[in-house]
Amino acid sequence: MAWLEHEAYCTAIVEETARLRDTLRGSDPGAKVPTCPGWTLHELAAHVGQAHRWAETIVGTRAEKYLPENQVPDYEAPSGAGLDGWLAEGAERFAATLREAGPELPVWTWARPQQAGFWARRMVLETLVHRADAALATWSDYHAPAELAADAIDEWLEIVTDPFAVEQTPELAELRGHGQTLHLHATDSPDGLVAEWVIERGPESVTWRREHAKGDVALRAPLTDLLLAFYRRLPLDSERVQVLGDRELLDHWLARTAF
Repeated sequence: MAWLEHEAYCTAIVEETARLRDTLRGSDPGAKVPTCPGWTLHELAAHVGQAHRWAETIVGTRAEKYLPENQVPDYEAPSGAGLDGWLAEGAERFAATLREAGPELPVWTWARPQQAGFWARRMVLETLVHRADAALATWSDYHAPAELAADAIDEWLEIVTDPFAVEQTPELAELRGHGQTLHLHATDSPDGLVAEWVIERGPESVTWRREHAKGDVALRAPLTDLLLAFYRRLPLDSERVQVLGDRELLDHWLARTAF
């Protein structure tokens, strides 16, 4: 589990939200978001801001169980010009609450660990990926900071291989296999960051590790594009990615992690 420092997540919440706001600025709030079917840009922005406020309230109140949305202050997103400031305020307040709490404060979460640090990481990566959705909808440039992009791939692998998640989501059990391996390879990994992953589909569980190794199928791309493809935001037939080996194995994985 390659988590960043708590302070780095607190800073990144504000920074990623600012980048999202920049992407949204001047766009049509009613524009459709192709990678989030049924959502408009306003609904995407509202979702991110509401997630920040929900998690901030969980941490700030030291909640020990699920918190209903109607207990979250200022939850409804404004329309028009007020949306930008609402997003900024929510991110700043969330970061401040997380800094005060520290990463080890016990709070309710829907996965492990049940600590405030979970929400710091989860909401940064939620914002990172939804910023990509906004960029794709507005035809804007998108670049993910390398450490966050790698962390987002780690987190997704943690989620879909967690035994509790597999029990709750039958599609994840279908990721098991008979030793087949997938290799994710960032072609522009900066020095000191091992941005390669090996996923092994065993009969009892799926395991993964960060390392360079050959797989039955390899997905190669610059790290930002690798993130987008693995999160199903970039099609595998894009010129920006390269698939080597058993394409059906990769298609099978992506189809069963589309939730």
